[in-house]
Amino acid sequence: MADITEALLKKNGVCYYDNCPGCKIDQLKDSNPGVPFKHFCFLWIVVLCAALPISSLFPFLYFMIKDFHIAKREEDIGYYAGYVGSSFMLGRALTSVIWGMVADRYGRKPVIMIGTITVVIFNTLFGLSTNFWMAVSTRFLLGSLCGILGPMRAYASEVCRKEYQALGMSIISTSWGIGLVIGPAIGGFLAQPAEKYPNIFSKESLFGRFPYFLPCLLISLFALVVSVVCCWLPETLHIHNGNKKEQDGSCDELEVTAYESVALDKMKNSGGRVPTSRQSLLKNWPLMSSIMVYCVFQLHDMAYTEIFSLWAVSPRKNGGLSYTTADVGEVLAISGFGLLLFQLFLYPLVERFLGAITVSRIGAVLTIPLLSSYPYAAMLSGFCLSLAVNCASVLKNVFSVSITTGLFLLQNRAVSQEQRGAANGISMSAMSLFKAIGPAAGGSLFSWAQRHQNAHLFPGDHMVFFILNLIELIGLLMTFKPFLALPDDNLS
Repeated sequence: MADITEALLKKNGVCYYDNCPGCKIDQLKDSNPGVPFKHFCFLWIVVLCAALPISSLFPFLYFMIKDFHIAKREEDIGYYAGYVGSSFMLGRALTSVIWGMVADRYGRKPVIMIGTITVVIFNTLFGLSTNFWMAVSTRFLLGSLCGILGPMRAYASEVCRKEYQALGMSIISTSWGIGLVIGPAIGGFLAQPAEKYPNIFSKESLFGRFPYFLPCLLISLFALVVSVVCCWLPETLHIHNGNKKEQDGSCDELEVTAYESVALDKMKNSGGRVPTSRQSLLKNWPLMSSIMVYCVFQLHDMAYTEIFSLWAVSPRKNGGLSYTTADVGEVLAISGFGLLLFQLFLYPLVERFLGAITVSRIGAVLTIPLLSSYPYAAMLSGFCLSLAVNCASVLKNVFSVSITTGLFLLQNRAVSQEQRGAANGISMSAMSLFKAIGPAAGGSLFSWAQRHQNAHLFPGDHMVFFILNLIELIGLLMTFKPFLALPDDNLS
């Protein structure tokens, strides 16, 4: 008993274990009330590494499928492109819960490092794909073995004090959103380099024989750097060894920090349901309701990402914009820059006055008329077309990130620390399943629209964007009570 007592450090009524990484982080939070900039920097680059390969293929996927010669008609290209886009999310849906459980058992850091190494290997192999099935299988394995986002969302809420959790989640959603925009920009600018930059890359070179390898290689090299940086990533999971019964008798709440105790007291006083380690996550309605709402919005975002790139590069005769991959890359690069400015300077102010959930609802409302205007952009040309498409793309990405930030906060505050990995794993599996449906359904819907340009009701692309708006409206309605439970009144 004496040895155990020596292993405990007690400060301000909170017990800490020596040699426990989670306790060290809690001590650091207690001694340093400021913003943990270094840890947030780790958050930024790791999440960016996970986000870049997800949508980097969309600008060139249309041309990749065309080069595979698997589509019999040009209008069928979107159908096959949807399956390649969905394979990543299907793989992630099947394994996210497992990765969440592993993160709760062995720590966040091992799962994060495995994920970054997976990006290095399988994203490179995808760029070397020579046929449709190789592309599908490498994307599926990339999604299955890269379980980064769930543990990183738990990490963001554990590495900082409660008053900075909103900032941590905002950093994750911002980095994720920028990755989903910069990734396609990289793919658009660097795909088919032998055709775009013949003075640098010859058709007989490696990048000429594999025209979609260069953007994948660049992202893989970045992931390799992140894998090395992760060696200095601090662990946040509490690992208490020794006689657990005696340890529990020495300190009642070893894994609950001071600010978490205050939060639990507030929930008790307000009559809210307090999450416990024994409570089934599937019976935790604040968690499950926020996950369901989140899934609907992610289905919409993934379908939009697939459809936008296909619509932009499709011929004018089919209602598209006849953009090149470089044109799409330019639009998405501008969107990423605009999103960065918004999240750094405007979002914190708006969220402070309105609350994260209110901002999410406003973003969903404004998205509907914005998407309704997309089909009319095809009637423009020249500078007016570029201005309209760039402004619409910036606004759409700003609204999407605003929506997801509040839902991130809801999910992490609905459970205690020892369940966050599993809770985020459930969220990731459900979200990935919906995201797997998004590209496949979006690609099929787009192919159908290409063949029905002269329909009387919602002709061609009008039907595509009408369906996207319908999904957005469903998500918006689900953000209101009684469906969505708010565990913290400060969010509403």
